Amino acid sequence: MSTKHQELANLIWDVAELLRGDYKRSEYGRVILPLTVLRRLDWVLEPTKDAVLTRHAQLKELGVQNMDPVLRKTAGLSFYNTSELSFRKLLGDQDHVALNLRAYIGGFSPGAVDVLEKYGFDAQISRLAEAGLLYQVVAKFVDVDLRPQVVSNHQMGYIFEDLVRRFSEAGNETAGEHFTPREVIKLMVNLLLAPDEDDLVTPGIVRKVYDPACGTGGMLSEAQDHIQEHNPHATVEVYGQELNGETYAICRSDMMLKGGDPTKIAFGNSFSQDGHEGERFDYMLANPPFGVEWKKVEAFIKAEHARGHAGRFGAGLPRINDGSLLFLQHMISKMKRREDGGSRLAIVFNGSPLFTGAAGSGESEIRRWILENDLLEGVVALPDQLFYNTGISTYFWILTNRKEAARRRKVVLLDGRDYWSKMRKSLGDKRKMLTDEHIAELTRAYVDALSIADDPEHPQHAKVKVFRTTDFGYQRITVERPLRLSFEVTEETVALLAEARAVLKYAERESLLAAAKSLIGTSSGTRAEFAMRLNGLGKLPAAVEKAVWEAFSVSDPEGEVQTDRKGEALPDPGLRDNENVPLNANIHDYVEREVLSHVSDAWIDDSKTKIGYEIPFTRQFYVYSPPRPLSEIDAEIRALETEIQALLGEVTR
Repeated sequence: MSTKHQELANLIWDVAELLRGDYKRSEYGRVILPLTVLRRLDWVLEPTKDAVLTRHAQLKELGVQNMDPVLRKTAGLSFYNTSELSFRKLLGDQDHVALNLRAYIGGFSPGAVDVLEKYGFDAQISRLAEAGLLYQVVAKFVDVDLRPQVVSNHQMGYIFEDLVRRFSEAGNETAGEHFTPREVIKLMVNLLLAPDEDDLVTPGIVRKVYDPACGTGGMLSEAQDHIQEHNPHATVEVYGQELNGETYAICRSDMMLKGGDPTKIAFGNSFSQDGHEGERFDYMLANPPFGVEWKKVEAFIKAEHARGHAGRFGAGLPRINDGSLLFLQHMISKMKRREDGGSRLAIVFNGSPLFTGAAGSGESEIRRWILENDLLEGVVALPDQLFYNTGISTYFWILTNRKEAARRRKVVLLDGRDYWSKMRKSLGDKRKMLTDEHIAELTRAYVDALSIADDPEHPQHAKVKVFRTTDFGYQRITVERPLRLSFEVTEETVALLAEARAVLKYAERESLLAAAKSLIGTSSGTRAEFAMRLNGLGKLPAAVEKAVWEAFSVSDPEGEVQTDRKGEALPDPGLRDNENVPLNANIHDYVEREVLSHVSDAWIDDSKTKIGYEIPFTRQFYVYSPPRPLSEIDAEIRALETEIQALLGEVTR
């Protein structure tokens, strides 16, 4: 941002000083941002204001109901204002500033009014008036020169984004919910667009960019700027959706101030109120909230999931308390078909989507679908403490449905956790930042990693590894051991029989228990022999007979192997185990090598085998550090003991 624009941003920021005492610092944006929007719109509309008022009067006299298209055309913009008032005229009646300001806002076209309503600005007008600040604040804004001939739409966007960043950081305890640090966005956009740099300079290109959880619109703006820096003549259409009213208003305001189409920013829940249904995009990027449950829209999502891949969530449903992978499926559903040019997308996740969920779970099935369809291009690990409201480690997932032939069935892992600088002053949980040098180096490393995929002989970067998609798959097998039992009647086993549900309901319970007690001390190593001893209990109902055998059967490693009617060994649930076998490995060779060498009577229940997928990122970059020598540790302990004794001696003196 130029010095002039920085000065304007500082001037607007300084207006917030009037609010000190009556507003918390984190609340300043609720006043300053909508007033900035109003002042800019007032300047932009000024040249056509008289023409709009005249045309409005004519249409009103003719009884025209739908004036909107005509007035838009008259204004030459996507918005207009039919109020006789202007921002400067508001000061002409000091005693009725609130009344006039509301009337002025009410004169805007529906889209602009919607934005101001989402800001909740009407409540701030009342609050400012009650504090005796409204006239002073409006007077300050009258002097801010935001004329289009002084500040272009693009430059106005920079000023507004700078204010949004400042107010978000001022309220850093909640900033991370709606605002992603600018340097993180820059890296994300670089990685998303870097492979397409040559295509982006094509004359006359049109690119559509989408963010389903757009917050204040920072990602959309950065992507738009990146493309237009490479090609000033490119047409970049940005689309977004946001659930929070205030941040939706900020994003939509930014689009209006830049001269874009604000109607492409939708309000509502992207899952249940898809504001861009049927649209497909060239690029998508998002930083959805981490670990947010989707219970409020559960019925809608499950109904769409039931439609399979005709809907957006056909791959699977994650656990109810984390909808991250739903956002990813939603974005994938909006990819252009490969024959139409395909798409690329990037999304910020915490570590959970990499590995949460065992084979067959919703999360594993989603990962499986993504990898089997060869959509995942790479995963980039970021430093911790990089975001405002969380200190945990985060990851970029980058997906595309238009991999080049040499890169197909391959996935890049880039470890960027060591690329950071310490901030001079923490902002909430944000204590680290990425410098321009870090961003450049990580971008180079990622692009080089794509070259590694092209050339197996390419020397790999220490922080980069390239895998086949199948390397993340595994077969979860169930290892069974035979059920071995011996049989005995003791006071304990009789007590178990007495509490069995079937026995409690049995009419002859007391006589059964008396007969069982007479057998105390009886035992056998085989079922057939013990059955003969139980004949004294008489003919029993099936449920009661089953309870008798369960009570008197004792697990015994040396006992008789129990079989079913076909003579096949029954499994012992207590000895059941699971093993994860690499997807490309032969299960039976694995069992021969890893299981039967330890327990020769084990077998695999093939009917229970499940395919799972996980991305164990940390494990792939783990470097073993040998423990310190014991002599060194002993010496340190002795030194500490000596120091403690000396300190205790000083205390007792």
